[in-house]
Amino acid sequence: MIYLDHNASTPVRPQVADAMAAVLRDLGANPSSAHAEGQRARAAVERAREQVAALVGARADEVVFVSGGTEGDHLALIGAAWARRQAGRHVAFAALEHHAVHGAADVLRELGWTHEALPCDGLGRTIAGGVDALPEGTSVVSVMLANNETGVLQPVAEIAARARARGIVVHCDAVQAAGKVPVRVDALGADHVVISAHKFGGPKGAGALIARRGAPLEPLLRGSGHERGRRGGTENVPGIVGMGLAAELAAAELDAEFARVGGLRGRFEAGLLAAVPDAVVHGAAAERLPNTANVSFPGARSDHMLLALDARGVAASAGAACASGGVEPSPVLSAMGVPRDLAICALRFSLGRTTTADEVERAILAVTAAVDAVRRASGVAVPGGARP
Repeated sequence: MIYLDHNASTPVRPQVADAMAAVLRDLGANPSSAHAEGQRARAAVERAREQVAALVGARADEVVFVSGGTEGDHLALIGAAWARRQAGRHVAFAALEHHAVHGAADVLRELGWTHEALPCDGLGRTIAGGVDALPEGTSVVSVMLANNETGVLQPVAEIAARARARGIVVHCDAVQAAGKVPVRVDALGADHVVISAHKFGGPKGAGALIARRGAPLEPLLRGSGHERGRRGGTENVPGIVGMGLAAELAAAELDAEFARVGGLRGRFEAGLLAAVPDAVVHGAAAERLPNTANVSFPGARSDHMLLALDARGVAASAGAACASGGVEPSPVLSAMGVPRDLAICALRFSLGRTTTADEVERAILAVTAAVDAVRRASGVAVPGGARP
């Protein structure tokens, strides 16, 4: 299988798996226990906290370990909104946000908050000026650093500056960006930043909220004061240790992998466009993650393409959703103004640390053959250049 779905999840690094196995075998105590075995587990957690902080340029005491991006987004958005409920009960988020942020906003709506989406342009970039039009009483703004479908990088620093000038708390979902591009929380200017281990070679079920010093936050999970009172529950020591090591390894390889994977992505897109001339790469003119290509193949529906690619040994994904025998376009592409008939033919290919040049060449051939097969099965004329 040629795995081109690294934005969904990355393979766990062998060193990380070994480190987690050692924790499962040797560190069975509760890290909140005062005895020596408990303090050994606590030391492992605190070492990982430093490693995660270093990946994003944060202070170790700003790292709150959570179960992943979804919990982190909920804690940041709902926790900040609740902490600032006296300032107003309205929140805003980019129209391009991950479902986790939309879900957190839905919880707030059920609790009596109102919310709205900030618009984006045709390249998939959130319009920073939208912050200026937000009503009084807006307490939190959420904007992702890198879109998970298109890879387009967002103007977080500009949005944060505009929002904070109005006294609005800023949450940034950096789940897709951390480990792929340099992330520095000071440069972003956000109050809360969320990352997840399984996006950069760590385990699923481990993530972190970077809660900047002084940023308002009410805990959602309460108990015995874990994570400095910000997230109750005994820490997932094996997952946290795995996340810490994965963060350290990703940071060490960041520059080299940025260049290598970016070159592979460029070759992949060029090969697809040469073989399928009417293909469209979404967000291509914007600054993007080096590993992400979102491509529409007109006349080849994404659900059909995924099956055809899987049969040819290629793993990819689509933002479109199947419903009642049909297919609905990705909300992200819809927000970008992509026509429906093109949006339902979009696939996301995301490369990673394990992707090789040979795999890219074979994937170009497999995708080209799949496009041809799906178009022929659907009765769509195949443009010149497409070949099995």
